[in-house]
Amino acid sequence: MNASSTTQAHSNPITKAGADILDRRGWLTLLVLCGILFLDGLDVSMVGIALPSIERDLHLSTSTLQWVVSGYVLGYGGLLLLGGRTADLLGRRQTLLVALAVFAAASIFGTFVSSGPLLIASRFVKGASAAFTAPASLSIITTTFPEGPARNRALGIYTATGASGFSMGLVLGGLLTTIGWRFTFLLPVPIALALLAVAPRVLRRDEPSERAEGNFDIAGAALITTAMLALVYGVSDAPQAGWTSARTIVALVAAAVLGTAFVQVEQRVKHPLVRLGLFRVPGVLRANLAAMAMFGCYVGFQFIGTLYMQQLLGWSALGTAMAFLPAGLIVAFAAPRIGGLATRVGTTPLIAIGMVAFVTGYALFLRIGADPTYAGIILPTILLLGVGFALTFPSVNMAATTGVADHEQGLASGLVSTSIQLGGALVLSVVTAVVTAQSGSGTSASSLLDGFRPGLGVVTAVAVLGLATAASGLAWRARFARFRASDPAPCVDC
Repeated sequence: MNASSTTQAHSNPITKAGADILDRRGWLTLLVLCGILFLDGLDVSMVGIALPSIERDLHLSTSTLQWVVSGYVLGYGGLLLLGGRTADLLGRRQTLLVALAVFAAASIFGTFVSSGPLLIASRFVKGASAAFTAPASLSIITTTFPEGPARNRALGIYTATGASGFSMGLVLGGLLTTIGWRFTFLLPVPIALALLAVAPRVLRRDEPSERAEGNFDIAGAALITTAMLALVYGVSDAPQAGWTSARTIVALVAAAVLGTAFVQVEQRVKHPLVRLGLFRVPGVLRANLAAMAMFGCYVGFQFIGTLYMQQLLGWSALGTAMAFLPAGLIVAFAAPRIGGLATRVGTTPLIAIGMVAFVTGYALFLRIGADPTYAGIILPTILLLGVGFALTFPSVNMAATTGVADHEQGLASGLVSTSIQLGGALVLSVVTAVVTAQSGSGTSASSLLDGFRPGLGVVTAVAVLGLATAASGLAWRARFARFRASDPAPCVDC
């Protein structure tokens, strides 16, 4: 055995008994990375449950309230690609630790703010920090655990942790909101500090994979982030300012101009944030569009569902959390088991079935009224959404990285994560605009329903678009099967 192979053997966290067994150092590394992902899921769901309380305490309008969610999504989605690139250029461990410290500081700041804009700013910073921790954590896993059973097991545990954090956040968010919504911002602080204390002792030091000089696409990151901000602001502000107002038109035109400039920059810069040719890989574009629809319609639904249960039905924050919990439990249990099923039947059918579950669930929720039964009206939708997420979320991530060269796997992973966050921000903006325009300032059950139902119509329509995208994948798969005999090349999206 030569020196390099000896070093490799000592660096891989597996025992001599077999490549599917993790040693103590491997488990500790995975535990820290899962803790960071758990923290992200916990934070997102806790704040979602606390939205009505935040609205009342800070006297926010519905259109402003959605920015508490969109601020996080925009910081995350807008900087995610740059975060992955930073981990390569500055080192994954260093990037992870700095971003986690920023997350903790933003959580402390958000706990004590007394105005909507400052709260939104803290959420944006937290989303931006997560844009650096997420790709750094994932790349540490893929470079620490060798390809095969050990890595698959690690990734399965890692994926389940995110869903578990989201589910736990629903319960904790409901409990903490009954005391005060600020505790939902405070709880992540001790968890983040504990992880910061342990991580430097567990995570191995790593060297940057390439020289950093001149490799940061700062212009691309700035353009795509400001384009997203302008787009979401223009759509969400339109019901108040008017769709033909100068303010709305300027925002939407700015979004188009900035987006066009981003494409031009990516075509010319030496080290682009996104190599646009990646979309020519079969299935990548389709997977990203499905990911946008999947997460966009769910974020819009959760926003409406939370307001419906608490404002119209008068449920407590804890009661609302428990109503959503079955979906999270289904995802936490089923998502880690989808990998084997995708190997047998392919990702495309799973995405299609998942989108059917989404469309059916949202359509059923259109039956809501002023006095529904949970078992007959709400629970069927929640269960279908759990099934949809369990099937679709792992599958779009697999499909978006299948057939991509090894040196672009990080880019492909960051791209699908960006699409997920962009879909959430955009659809939530449209849903909020429709709800605000239709319900006006009324607080009666009838006026609230007048706003919620059209918003749910938008959510359902987006899910239908996602289903159409998946159906096009099935059609492509059928065409491939017909020509399989004459073209023996492997299917990269089946």
